[in-house]
Amino acid sequence: MTQLPDSNYHAPDGPQKYIGKAVKRVEDPRFITGQGHYTDDINVHGQLHAAMLRSPYAHARIGKVDASAALELEGVHAVLTGQDLADAKVGSIPTGWLLPDLKIPPHPSIAHGEVHYVGDIVAVVIAETRALAEDAVTLIDVDLEPLGAVSLGSQALADGAPEVHPEAPGNVAFNWEIGDAAAADELFRQADHVVSLKIRNHRLVPNAIEPRASLAQYQRSSEEFTLHTTSQNPHIHRLMLAAFVLGIPEHKLRVISPDVGGGFGSKIFQYPEEVIVLFAAKKLNRPVKWAARRSESFVSDMQGRDHESEAQLALTKDGKMLALKVDTIANMGAYLTTFAPAVPTYLYGTLLNGVYKFGAVHGKVTGVFTNTVPVDAYRGAGRPEATYLVERIVSKAASELGMDAAELRRKNFIQPEDFPYQTPVALVYDSGNYEPALDKALKMVGYQDLLKEQEEGRKNGRFIGIGFSTYVEACGLAPSALVGQLGAQAGQWESAVVRVMPTGKIEVLTGSHSHGQGHETTFAQIAAEEFGIPMEDVVIVHGDTGKMPFGWGTYGSRSAAVGGSALKMALGRIKDKATQIAAHLLEAAPEDIEVADGQFKVKGVPEGGKSFFDVALMAHLAHNLPEGMEPGLEAQYMYDPKNFVYPFGTHIAVVELDADTGHVKMIKYVCVDDCGPLINPLVVEGQVHGGIAQGFGQAVLEETVYDEDGTMLTGSYMEYTMPRAEDLPMFEIDHTVTPSPHNPLGVKGIGESGTIASTAAVANAVNDALRAFGHHHVDMPFTPEKVWRAMKGGVQEVGQAADD
Repeated sequence: MTQLPDSNYHAPDGPQKYIGKAVKRVEDPRFITGQGHYTDDINVHGQLHAAMLRSPYAHARIGKVDASAALELEGVHAVLTGQDLADAKVGSIPTGWLLPDLKIPPHPSIAHGEVHYVGDIVAVVIAETRALAEDAVTLIDVDLEPLGAVSLGSQALADGAPEVHPEAPGNVAFNWEIGDAAAADELFRQADHVVSLKIRNHRLVPNAIEPRASLAQYQRSSEEFTLHTTSQNPHIHRLMLAAFVLGIPEHKLRVISPDVGGGFGSKIFQYPEEVIVLFAAKKLNRPVKWAARRSESFVSDMQGRDHESEAQLALTKDGKMLALKVDTIANMGAYLTTFAPAVPTYLYGTLLNGVYKFGAVHGKVTGVFTNTVPVDAYRGAGRPEATYLVERIVSKAASELGMDAAELRRKNFIQPEDFPYQTPVALVYDSGNYEPALDKALKMVGYQDLLKEQEEGRKNGRFIGIGFSTYVEACGLAPSALVGQLGAQAGQWESAVVRVMPTGKIEVLTGSHSHGQGHETTFAQIAAEEFGIPMEDVVIVHGDTGKMPFGWGTYGSRSAAVGGSALKMALGRIKDKATQIAAHLLEAAPEDIEVADGQFKVKGVPEGGKSFFDVALMAHLAHNLPEGMEPGLEAQYMYDPKNFVYPFGTHIAVVELDADTGHVKMIKYVCVDDCGPLINPLVVEGQVHGGIAQGFGQAVLEETVYDEDGTMLTGSYMEYTMPRAEDLPMFEIDHTVTPSPHNPLGVKGIGESGTIASTAAVANAVNDALRAFGHHHVDMPFTPEKVWRAMKGGVQEVGQAADD
């Protein structure tokens, strides 16, 4: 996709004081003592509360809205409808990634004319208390005329299927393809063996522990808005709300995103409720607050995955992979949201090459509208979908060819000398060394002994499965000029301001945003490392457009690779200036100054020197600075990467199936990830743990199910099963280190790797165990009933499953 520049990464000289150390997270004490500061914790004088009336139908025409009974209740200040927003010329919620011939139906914050999914907002009550607002919602009488609905992507493409939007005939949002179809066809003609796979990557609900919330205030005298909201990227929210929806000057809107209790992609997007509270705050000249109930989150938070794919893999008889062809139907839900068109295209199709040396790859994606909650980025965003498909068909190929699954992968790896590696699907992988990660994981899991245990177990009614996922992912979308050409309506650089106080304390303002990743720790480690000062002398500020420089936020595992690199470069500017000051004070040349342990010293002269405090104080006093130097010690850097970064690794899952109940027990899980140099191994381990749990959740437990009419059947934790501690073994984690050559830290990102790899590993393990029953492929999720039926030979009775 882009050519690599000259290397920007240089290995650090000498021992490192903070980078690479397992420092406990500095933000955790406030979280574990209940002192986190979340949006719903914020209350202001005079605030009102909003409650949403949501459609019970997936598709219906809106007739009369009678709010008279609700308005009669004392304390109800207003009932808003789509007509109110239309009359005020409130804009449609924008789509932030455009594709050629993309169909973008209007997306009003309150439905106007028709509702398009269960949960679409029909009316809003603004009242003195939350309870009153929710009671008043039940008194609104809305005339809804049900229309035909469709919930599955493939069904939406069928002849005569109900039309979701007139702007998208046939329910097609876009058609997109990548790779060389002719080259792939030629290699298929040369193949000795072709593996076919029909596969479903089912839909998920993000289920961040903190439901979404928003609090809007309006200052009439200055015409300024303040919005506290659960956002992964406050500046993106400000930009879209001001410029595209409300039509107000951007500097008149301040967006503050305090502590955020998990996002996983679901808090990237522009949501209707944020528009509504801002509109209502101005209309009523009172602060307005809304916080979701968990039941609302199920039908209003953007959902993830939902692909139906057919794939073919061409191989020689000795297992050399020649080409891959993939045709995917991507269910986009009822509307196109912020990054939705990019997820099944540039974040999915470009990763179909995986870690393998294919001669050709060709991918086709049809984006389809349905009457369901919109689909957008969910942890991994396209890369888990690609990894699941590629790793699943590779394991199926090993099964059909009678080859060892690990050795088939090893035989086809891209080799270290091939990097930078141009794939057949646009990307240029920066660096990689895949075999050591596989070898280390095989040793950790005790592979040869495990194979013997599996064989013996089957003779005795024990059904053990071993599943591999040798993955690569793309993190830190880049560069801005390129993603702009591909349709992104956003830049992909990141900002950092480093502000040194007169006392030598450092304030870091970052455009990245933390919602569980540990930025306050890892960014402080980067800053403290630069000067050898205590971490306690560094404070990290984020999440407030009124304080920090413009930034693009946190998603796509970009914080360390892009935000951390911006910080590193800004620190370099500070260091250069501080070194000049120290040299002036020590009457030496700047090139003769070395910095270590918070001291500036002349090389070869151990005594004397100036402390970081001395230099910082002089920078601000300006009593004795080099001639012409500006006072102060502050620097800003906007870092625009030259390419993605490409973490990789090997995950191995070992499961055992209960023949009586179909229960899937994960008995062992090992992983070896390569995210470049580790800033904080403890934080990395936590990210990987969480990601594995989410990937296991999709493989075995979680599924969003809609009926034929578009009604969600899994709208609570009574029906939607989340993983628990008892479902998971202790994970065994290790790493290899292959730095990225083109960012100053050499880092590659780790926040999504666990999810990207684990779903495929667990799915391959279950399918490996089911080979004993004659199955080559059974689709996720591996619920006890589905697995039990597969073991009894009746898996076809429970939806799409077998491809035998």
